[in-house]
Amino acid sequence: MPRLVRDRLTWVIYVQLALWCYFLYGFGPVAPLLRDELHISRTLASLHGTGFAVGGIVGGAVIPALTRRYGRHRLIWGGLILVSAAAMGMFAAHHLALTLTFATLGSFGGSLLVNGVVAALTEHHGSAGPAAISEANAAAATVGLVAPLIVGLAYSAGLGWRVGLVLVVIPTALLAFFAGVRVPEPLARAGTDGRRVRRLPGTYWLAATSLFATGSVEVCLTLWGSDVLRAHAGVSPGVATAAVSTMIAGMVTGRLIGGRLLLRFRPTRMLLAALGVSAAGFALFWSATVPWPAMAGLFICGLGVGLHYPLGIGLALAHSDGQPDLAAARASFAVGISFAVAPFALGSIADQVGPHTAFLLVPAFLLLSAVVVARLERATLPPVPVRAVEPV
Repeated sequence: MPRLVRDRLTWVIYVQLALWCYFLYGFGPVAPLLRDELHISRTLASLHGTGFAVGGIVGGAVIPALTRRYGRHRLIWGGLILVSAAAMGMFAAHHLALTLTFATLGSFGGSLLVNGVVAALTEHHGSAGPAAISEANAAAATVGLVAPLIVGLAYSAGLGWRVGLVLVVIPTALLAFFAGVRVPEPLARAGTDGRRVRRLPGTYWLAATSLFATGSVEVCLTLWGSDVLRAHAGVSPGVATAAVSTMIAGMVTGRLIGGRLLLRFRPTRMLLAALGVSAAGFALFWSATVPWPAMAGLFICGLGVGLHYPLGIGLALAHSDGQPDLAAARASFAVGISFAVAPFALGSIADQVGPHTAFLLVPAFLLLSAVVVARLERATLPPVPVRAVEPV
C-alpha cells in the first residue's frame, strides 16, 4: 500500500495552491457587487467568468513551452506572483475593461500554478500522488470556504470587497520568504531528450474527456444550482445563493476522506464511486420540493464532486507517458472549455424549458465521465517515476 509522506516541500505546495484558491473563491461572489458598482448588466458582469476560462485555456496553450524554458519552480512562483498582481490590480480597477483584464490575468497565473503543482506532486510522491493531489485540493477548498467570508466581512465593515481580496498578497510574500525549498524540475529535464515532446497516448485523452465532463458538472452546480433551489425547492434568493456553499463543504469533506481511501483503492474505481455518489446527491437535489432535502442533496453531490478533479487530473498525469507537465497543461483546455461552455449551454436551455429541466444536463455529463473512466479501468496503468521523499 502506498504511503503519503508530507515533507516540507509538500506543505509548501499545499499552501501555494490554497493561496490561488483564496483569490478564485474570494473573487467569485463579487460579480453582483461589481455589477452595482460599475452600473453594468448581468450579461456584462458574467464576462468575468469567461475571463477566468480564457486565462486557463491560454495557460494550457503556453505552459509546455514556458516549463521547458523557465522550469517548473519558476513557473509556479511566477503564477502566484501574477495572482497577487491581479489582486492588487483589482484593488485599483474601477472600469469593466480593467476588472476583466485582471480576472483573466489572475486565472492565467492560477493555471501556471495549478499545472506545476499537480505535476510536482505526482512526480514527488509517485503512487501516492493522487492522494497528495486530493489532500492539496481539500486544503485549497477549505480556504475557498473562508475567502468569501473574509471578502464579505471587509465589504460589510465598509472597507470594500477589494480589501478582502488583496489580503492574499501578505501570505504570498511570507511564503516566498520562508519557504526554503525548490519545487523539483520535470524528471525528463535531466536526460538528453528533455526538450523532446512526445504525443500523449489515447488513454490520456480518455482522462481529459472525464475532466471536461466533471468540470461541466461542477460549474453548472456552482453557477446555476441556486436557480433550481429557488424555482423548484421554494428557497428564497438570499438563502439559495448562500446554500450553494453546502456543496463546497461537501467537496472539502470528500477530498479529506478520499485522500485516505486513495491509498487503498485504485483511482479509477474511486472515481467511478465518486460519480455514483454525485449522481445520488443530484437525484435528491433535483427531485426535492422543499429546502432541506435539496440542500442535503447538494452536500452529498459535493462529496463526489470534490474527488472528480483530483482523481481526473491524477489519472491524466498517470497516463501521460512520463510527461506530467504537458499533460497538466493540456488538461487545462478540457477544464477551461467546460467552464466556458457548460454554464452557457445550460443557461440557454433553461431559457427555453426552465432551469429544473435544463439541469438534466448534469447526469448526462456524469454518465459521459463514467463511460470513459470505465474504459480507463481496463487500461494498463504505467509505473510513475518517484523521488525519495523525507518526512518533516
